[in-house]
Amino acid sequence: MRRKAGALVPFELDILDAAVDLRQRGTDAFHGYLIAKQIKSQADARLLTAHGTLYRALARLESMGLLASRWEDPAVPARESRPGRRLYTLTAEGEAAVEEARRRAAEAARAKRVKRRLAPI
Repeated sequence: MRRKAGALVPFELDILDAAVDLRQRGTDAFHGYLIAKQIKSQADARLLTAHGTLYRALARLESMGLLASRWEDPAVPARESRPGRRLYTLTAEGEAAVEEARRRAAEAARAKRVKRRLAPI
């Protein structure tokens, strides 16, 4: 899929939306598996084709400045006998991108309703 520079694809918007939802429920930092579960739990979510798709999208969002990441404290996974996780947080730019996408979607829905009403019967 080709896209304009700086434009977000629907899956990237799903990730950012899920990050906003997690933040509103008190989870500021999330790992890949948690965001995948959040996306799958959303009613209108598209299928997550592969976790590799998710991690490439997370890396793109980070390079665009919409997410920030860090490795968790190594003591936590050692104590829990599991691998370390990369934790992601939504940046202010990421929140602004979600708000802009929601605004555009609302405008498009309004325009569609107006166009439908103006169509000849």
